[in-house]
Amino acid sequence: MKYIILFPLTSFTLVSAWGDPYGNWKPAGPGDVRAPCPMLNSLANHGFLPHNGKHITENDTVNALGNALNFDETLSRLLHGFAVTTNPVPNATTYSLDNLGRHNVLEHDASLSRQDAYFGNPSIFNQTIFDQTRSYWKGPIVDLNEAVRARLARIATSNATNPTFTLSDLGKTFGLGEIGAFLAVLGDISSATAVKARLEYFFEHERLPVSLGWKKPRVLTEDDFGNMLQRVINATEEVSGGAVKFVRNDRRSGLHAVLSD
Repeated sequence: MKYIILFPLTSFTLVSAWGDPYGNWKPAGPGDVRAPCPMLNSLANHGFLPHNGKHITENDTVNALGNALNFDETLSRLLHGFAVTTNPVPNATTYSLDNLGRHNVLEHDASLSRQDAYFGNPSIFNQTIFDQTRSYWKGPIVDLNEAVRARLARIATSNATNPTFTLSDLGKTFGLGEIGAFLAVLGDISSATAVKARLEYFFEHERLPVSLGWKKPRVLTEDDFGNMLQRVINATEEVSGGAVKFVRNDRRSGLHAVLSD
């Protein structure tokens, strides 16, 4: 499969005009909307996406994912198409970040950093939930098995406490893909590891951890995320001793994970 990177020079120039393309960060303010996805929220906070989080076009998505995270154009357009499915307006071509909070479209129970929709707004970061997640990250470097254990723990807790707990096949695949996504983007894709302090900073501040030494990865493609998904599947089966029944190798569904957490 051939991938072509075409990011409009004008958009890149606008983002880079400040010298540091990540330096124009500010949190959401009155009238701004945000998603259950800390990555898209971070891109809006940094100004790569419209800061108000509203009416995001395909070009907005392609430019933001390309300039900030080095996603190739084909992957970025695919992700935009997934995000648009959350817009309740028929035949929509744009989305707003709060659209992604519609329950059981892309958003799902057992988030790594959000409460289930049964308990309240899943778009808001929840420190208690995230503390459970990071309690499974034992050392300064988070590896794939630790990330998988945290995900399985979150599913178990959500299932035990949420009387309306649901996790569709798509939601289950999201959960696997989310692990691969944060390790690939915020860590080292070859070793499937990430610096714990950078992950904590990212989730808690919805800000890319540039100040902690993070740099955007090499160009990432659909195949990269598909391969990472398979590695997460293999690790999940190993960590659970084969007891987990939900593992499903759906490469495209796993890509939705970039848009959730």
